[in-house]
Amino acid sequence: MLYQVVKFAAAPLAHAMCRPHITGAAHVPRKGPAILAANHLSILDSFLLPALLPRRVTFTAKNEYFDGNPVSGFFMRLGGSLPIDRESAHAAQAMLDSAAELLERGELFGIHPEGTRSPDGRLYRGKVGVAWLTLKTGAPVLPVALTGTDRVLPVGSSVPRPARIGISIGEPMRFAGDHTDARDRRRVTDEIMQAIQRLSGQEYVPAYAASVKAANGVSKDEDRKD
Repeated sequence: MLYQVVKFAAAPLAHAMCRPHITGAAHVPRKGPAILAANHLSILDSFLLPALLPRRVTFTAKNEYFDGNPVSGFFMRLGGSLPIDRESAHAAQAMLDSAAELLERGELFGIHPEGTRSPDGRLYRGKVGVAWLTLKTGAPVLPVALTGTDRVLPVGSSVPRPARIGISIGEPMRFAGDHTDARDRRRVTDEIMQAIQRLSGQEYVPAYAASVKAANGVSKDEDRKD
């Protein structure tokens, strides 16, 4: 119920502020499980997809969005986002287990395989949690490319500004393999990232975004603002 209230309020605002151009919405199943695997340009990404798509989409969100900012924490809780501690492997697995249960109930789950916002607009190497989920549950993956969300809320800004965004949703992808096999997880993740890159047109970087941020001197406190 709370999710519907938030969505009712957020959808008109998202349309007015972002003037979204959405392609491939028909690929989102009307019922049954699916994983929306999206690139990550802005903190708004995990707000906009649930607001603009007809079905409920549950995303992950780092703990700082819940605890560090009362406004984002309020909406994250109302929207049903799953918190994740990016520093804890145990917490990350617990989140994946919760996501798998959600998919097994026939719901939609959203994830940013890059793990953190892109530091420069390029597409970075995906983490293998998305592959674990699809191989574990059999749920199809819908690659999603977001464009322009970094112009709506640039890094360091706390006030959104009007800008047109694009959302491109690709055809469902299904995979065979063993979710416990590291090579299968890596292969599937790379295929998903390639599909996102084809939709987004971003330059691909075969490195983790978090590692690039660390190498460029972005502290954990600064990264929490992403």
